[in-house]
Amino acid sequence: MKALLIHAKEFYYKARSKAIADAEELGAVPESLHLENVLVAFTTVEEVDAQAPSDVVEKAALDIDDVARRVGAKNVLVYPYAHLSSKLAPGHIAVKILRMLAEKLDNIAKDAYTVYRAPFGWYKEFKLHCLGHPLSELSRSYTPQTITRPKIEKKYFVLTPSGEVYEPEEYLKKASKEMKILIEKEALGKEIGEVENPVNELCSKFGFEWEPMGDYGHMRYEPHASLLIDAVSEYAWLLARTLGIPVLKIRGTNMFDLSSKPVYEHAQLYGDRLYEIWTDRKHLVLRYAACHQQFAMLKDYVLSYRDLPLGMFEVADSYRLEQSGEVTLCFRLRRFYMPDLHILTKGLEEAVKVSEKLQEVIHREAKKLGQEYYAVYNVTEDFWEEKRDMLLELIRRDGKPALIALYPAGIYYWVVNVEYHIVDSAGRPREIATYQFDIGNAKRFGIKYVDENNNEKYPIIIHTALIGSVERYIYMIFDSAVKTEQKGQTPYLPTWLAPIQVRLIPLNPKDEKQLNLAEKTATLLEENLVRVDIDDRDLSLGKRIRDAAREWIPYIGVIGAREVETGTINVTIRRTNDRIALTPEELLQRVINDIRGYPRVQQTLPRYVSQRPSLVYLEKSITLRQEERTKTN
Repeated sequence: MKALLIHAKEFYYKARSKAIADAEELGAVPESLHLENVLVAFTTVEEVDAQAPSDVVEKAALDIDDVARRVGAKNVLVYPYAHLSSKLAPGHIAVKILRMLAEKLDNIAKDAYTVYRAPFGWYKEFKLHCLGHPLSELSRSYTPQTITRPKIEKKYFVLTPSGEVYEPEEYLKKASKEMKILIEKEALGKEIGEVENPVNELCSKFGFEWEPMGDYGHMRYEPHASLLIDAVSEYAWLLARTLGIPVLKIRGTNMFDLSSKPVYEHAQLYGDRLYEIWTDRKHLVLRYAACHQQFAMLKDYVLSYRDLPLGMFEVADSYRLEQSGEVTLCFRLRRFYMPDLHILTKGLEEAVKVSEKLQEVIHREAKKLGQEYYAVYNVTEDFWEEKRDMLLELIRRDGKPALIALYPAGIYYWVVNVEYHIVDSAGRPREIATYQFDIGNAKRFGIKYVDENNNEKYPIIIHTALIGSVERYIYMIFDSAVKTEQKGQTPYLPTWLAPIQVRLIPLNPKDEKQLNLAEKTATLLEENLVRVDIDDRDLSLGKRIRDAAREWIPYIGVIGAREVETGTINVTIRRTNDRIALTPEELLQRVINDIRGYPRVQQTLPRYVSQRPSLVYLEKSITLRQEERTKTN
């Protein structure tokens, strides 16, 4: 808190117009006032004051009281003044602290002086006659003793689909290898230390890189990585549309003002990893998911019970101030893309019903990649005690025991927060998909619907990322490829995700007939939104085939004199290592069969390889040789 204390012979003010939308209503404080022999405390409430308001008020009140008594003031006026600091508290916090300050001064003044307070959030005219003695102009700064966020004590259990409850240590005796790893890491705090993780190298190979000219934990996406981001983002939207409920796709800002009460309260509940910015006297938070934007829209909708369940979807660029020792390429970042879906439901019963489809999609998408999920259910104590039947229903659908983390009731906005983990090739549990039941934010943001009796109610909101963040889903895909190679098989990307799906290689790039067949085939494929390129470089065939293999291209087609004569292409299929002669139409059909049901995204590079600059990241290879492994924490 900053203050400018002026001992005035007289001071006059009059409120003229509101300066902010949530300005204090006149009546509780005088609209205008004329005082004599007054100590005017021009006061700026700062953002940090919200952490310990009673402490800062105590310090300020005792100091202002001391000055008032020393100068013999008969009146003290607490006057809101936002011009002494650039780091202002949100309006609703500032007015609360100013009221506390005036009340505290009134309690300690006794009969020495009378306390007044000017209205908050108004443009005011004022007239000041400063007395001009040594104590008539004083500047003050009051720093609160900040409160350290208390550590939340969690209790852990294992709950089976049949309803049996075990202590974590007890269940270790019967747990699968993967479940044991999850329990030891999450419940028992066992760290496996530094391990070799080839997934990191694979991320780098496909163009996911740290941006050295940006903040720590921010990535840049080379052309191949950019394609993967686009394709996965589109796939997340496709999955949202398959849930059997109406879903709206929106787009919004990534920066929200903490002076907005719901934004501030939601941020306080979120925790200590907010990405904050001060600008133009505003304290802003970079969103950590799509919640803010979607809730800001939904509060303006006129909704009936007939409209629910209703979903809203956005791929939100999200920001979390992860600690420097915790960031991991492709997995834990400070800036990432979150395909966030929020579903409004009429109550917990409907939320449980809707979540059945969510669970089905979540598990199915992991199985498509050869992965299996193991669940951590973060649950509030009241839900654990009162809604055990609902919790059991959710776990039965998962089909395996879940680790339960029990939280005190009321500290977060959710009652159930489910994290789905894989155990990656480095032997670490990695959270990917998630969903949660939110009972608090509808009221906080003013999201309502009208029920069948014409009464306004607040919906339960399901938060879900069906495939996790975009980067984490890609991490899981790369991890699947590493596990495939560990089994002695050729690693690959699913055809729908391969940055280049087909590469055509004319044996002699200067041969007009060979190049014409390549161009004709490429045009046919491109017309059907297949990503294809032509390696027309004047290099040996072996070199060009090796380069295509290094990029993990699913279909590599070689065109020579015989292929020109037969109208076919000699195609090598990466996943099976089969080599087969196909007509352009047959090749197209093969690719279409591979990508059916998946998004088709335009490629990010020119058609001709000769027109591309040297892309250094493509020169990297991924193997499991000991000397090439990458370590991670």
